[in-house]
Amino acid sequence: MEIFPETLKKLWNLWEIRSLFLLSLSLQIILVVFGSRRKINNSHSWIGILLNVIVWCAYISADWVATVALSVMASNEADCEHASSKATDSLQAFWAPFLLLHLGGPDTITAYSLEDNELWLRHLLGLIVQVGVAFYVFLRFWSNNVLTLLSIPVFITGIVKYGERTWVLWSSSSERFKDSLGSFKDSSGSSSNPDPCLDFFNKQSYSDCLMLKEGIKGEDHNLVQAYYSYNRLLYLFANQIINESRYYNYEIIAGKSAEDAFKLVAIELGLIYDVLYTKAAIVYSLIGISLRCISFVSSVSALVLFSIIIDMQSYSLIDIMVTYLLLVGAVLLEIYAFMVLFSSDWTKLWLIKFKVAAHQQISKPLVDKFWKFSSFLHSCSTSKKRWSESMGQYNLMNSVRKERRHAYPVLEKFSYTSKLLENYRHLTWENVDIGLQERIFCYLKKIARELHNTEVYSYSFSQIRDKRLSNKGEYALKQYYRFADQLLGNEFDKRIIIWHIVTYESYEEDLHHVHGDANKLDQDCKISKWLSDYMLYLLYLCPSMLPKRNGEIWDTYGSLLSKTLGKNSDFKDSENSGKIRWDVISEVWLEMLAYAAQDCDWKEHAQHLRKGGELLTLVSVLMVNFRLNKQVM
Repeated sequence: MEIFPETLKKLWNLWEIRSLFLLSLSLQIILVVFGSRRKINNSHSWIGILLNVIVWCAYISADWVATVALSVMASNEADCEHASSKATDSLQAFWAPFLLLHLGGPDTITAYSLEDNELWLRHLLGLIVQVGVAFYVFLRFWSNNVLTLLSIPVFITGIVKYGERTWVLWSSSSERFKDSLGSFKDSSGSSSNPDPCLDFFNKQSYSDCLMLKEGIKGEDHNLVQAYYSYNRLLYLFANQIINESRYYNYEIIAGKSAEDAFKLVAIELGLIYDVLYTKAAIVYSLIGISLRCISFVSSVSALVLFSIIIDMQSYSLIDIMVTYLLLVGAVLLEIYAFMVLFSSDWTKLWLIKFKVAAHQQISKPLVDKFWKFSSFLHSCSTSKKRWSESMGQYNLMNSVRKERRHAYPVLEKFSYTSKLLENYRHLTWENVDIGLQERIFCYLKKIARELHNTEVYSYSFSQIRDKRLSNKGEYALKQYYRFADQLLGNEFDKRIIIWHIVTYESYEEDLHHVHGDANKLDQDCKISKWLSDYMLYLLYLCPSMLPKRNGEIWDTYGSLLSKTLGKNSDFKDSENSGKIRWDVISEVWLEMLAYAAQDCDWKEHAQHLRKGGELLTLVSVLMVNFRLNKQVM
């Protein structure tokens, strides 16, 4: 008994190769369009989850579909007796090089996660095997017609793109990434690799202060300064220590507003994302730009020559349409890649370097035209965001109440699934507004100023700094409260739970006094609530970003703490206890946020860059710029 009827088998045999090629092209379009958007979308929001699923499926399936298509073509038997079949085989053999283009992947995403970079050796083996199979198909259906000549430039371009992808994965792997940086030298030291930032700063003043070269306009200051910080930040993402006696990031960051400081950090992290997850390492170089031009010219030439020379009557209309789709798709993907290239921060940095260079290697009018074109494309981009600009909010008390009313009885046997759904159902998002940015920035700036004022020797600064940043709420409490030691749990995760309950009960009490109008609440009250819910979100959904957990996180005296904090007799200044209470709570949360930020492994920060970014990561980089990190000596 046949499972599939004969007509269905014939239909599948007719469309098998065609459908695989069209599917491969579709997956490339998905990766090009959505591959880079994940860095500005919340990974835990429903839109972010859907986007991540689509990108993940496309990323995983793209190589598999291209490999299967090549295998099918290699296993098909050529029919040399019928002219129509021979023509079909020769045209479909022309498609084979396009699979190498697809296997090379788009410039906007080479690695879905950091672990993909470690698989570069597997991709190298795939490069050798797939190129061999494509070459076998190419030779097998070799003929003296024009299609053979047209396929040669596409074949070469496909090999180049696949080779680029393998090289980028290798260069972004942890060991190679670390080795490529070498040991960090301070501004006055020598290094085997010259500091690329010297192209933007005056050399004569580089040892004393950080002064930009003339010709760099005000709106470009952030980009150039972010590039300077990025070149130092790379070492931290490679788990190395920056040993620099004069860390100029402090000079840069201290003179900025909170909004500009957060923009600066967002640019730094965007450059880091490009290096770890895209082809930026090779695309934004003279070799990469040259290869892009060759690839574009090859694709356009193949399309134009095919439309002019091909004899439409010799091939089936369906195969002609598929061929045009592959050619047009290749050209459009190259055009999109050029638009991304010219609208990127890397291109702007490249153009700035030429504009301020002492000896112009490229004519100034040409640079100006490229600059206008780049600025136009940047202004036309769909999103001005560099990260999600939001933070997760998870309220324990609300989730417990809702969990009692709503449950998933069907999923009770699947406890993990049920818990995951519950967590996501209670998860909300809050924008990281300018008020919160200002509060975080001023807090870190105050600590940095205090520490720098006490600096005598570099080693004493490090000791004082590390001791100050080891506090997890103690320092803030001691400024206001007589019996601070009684109000803290031992483990960090317990403290988050305790102070989350404190914040919730205090917030609800004040909200009741203003009749439910949250806009009338004190700014520190709202900031404390946001940070409280954010830290609990990290504890439940991103625990790897926090210090390791020790034992149970629940504590019985959390609810008593808010009542204790409300007693006027316990405060050093009892006349303003209402205002002081929120000063205490907000300072405690800021101190715990800073403690978590400087204790989080940089690999975890890198992992979350592809998920829209985390506020904790931006705070960590801000602390690095303020030299408030133990890896900056």
